[in-house]
Amino acid sequence: MHSAEQRIRQQLGHFIPEDLGVSLESIGAVSNVSVSESQVSAEVVLGYPLEGVRASLEAAIGEHLADALEGRALSLSLRSQVVPHRAQSSLPALDQVANVIAVASGKGGVGKSTTAVNLALALQAEGARVGLLDADVFGPSQPLMLGKPDGTRPEVLDGKVFVPVEAYGLQTMSMGYLTTKQTPVVWRGPKASGALVQMMEQTRWKQLDYLLVDLPPGTGDIQLTLAQKIPVAGAVVITTPQDIALLDAIKGVEMFRKVDIRVLGIVENMAVHICSHCGHQEHVFGQGGGQRMAQDYDTEVLAALPLSLKIREQADSGEPVVAACPDSEEAGLYRQAARRMAARLSLTEAGKRAFPKITQH
Repeated sequence: MHSAEQRIRQQLGHFIPEDLGVSLESIGAVSNVSVSESQVSAEVVLGYPLEGVRASLEAAIGEHLADALEGRALSLSLRSQVVPHRAQSSLPALDQVANVIAVASGKGGVGKSTTAVNLALALQAEGARVGLLDADVFGPSQPLMLGKPDGTRPEVLDGKVFVPVEAYGLQTMSMGYLTTKQTPVVWRGPKASGALVQMMEQTRWKQLDYLLVDLPPGTGDIQLTLAQKIPVAGAVVITTPQDIALLDAIKGVEMFRKVDIRVLGIVENMAVHICSHCGHQEHVFGQGGGQRMAQDYDTEVLAALPLSLKIREQADSGEPVVAACPDSEEAGLYRQAARRMAARLSLTEAGKRAFPKITQH
């Protein structure tokens, strides 16, 4: 019986989940295997939320094990367990927040805030507890995208701590909740960075697996402050396929590398236009730029999103597409991006290093 268990454990260890890209064995995800005459019980624990692919993953693992099972029934327990990661070990962890992920872009107009809100909702749809911090102190757009009326204010506890504003199940905080449309923020860099750190530290988040921080576009003061004062676990860079946006996105990737924050991936926005009348696909802004950049910088394209009227209209009307049209192709792409981003974060440096080594038995 022992050899059957060994065979099954080994075979299970070779399985590579699509969103993860490395084998279960390389990350120690197989926690229990027991074999009886008629049944095999196995437990697999992955470090990222996966509700959207649970059924297909279970089916794929069953298929992968079919030969080794030798006719036994498979009872598979597939669990998701998100653990905290911190990039800069010198910084204290944020209370009640396991992982801080920065969402950045080299320049404005590439759909960064729309992507941030939909990624947050996608992580939640996959089973995680998620917060969204709108760190764009000069042009906060998250309250609008989340359908919050102008004048929405967070509750304040003890005169000093903000209670996050709930929107679609997300815990959210934004400069837009603290200023009015009539009083635009005209601050210099240091003051703006100070406001960001204050919002970060004085918001009472509750048991978050992930806090997504929607950064202002560019690679200046605020971005560096975030990198130096907040324990960011990883970053996602949003770009469009045009070369010029990519040049800007590269600056973003370079900046995170300088301060030792891992770039978890690139989301390529407006990658292809699909005609709403005839379905014809056209790469209006060029093609493959994100892919080339990902190869050069040892990261990956998490998703290539279409230039979609639905994504824009839903965001503008305060009903982001992942929440409003959960079964749409666009929502599916955001969920894929969210899983891949979280999966990449779950791979420790050791896991990454151990993977390509092939040993002879």
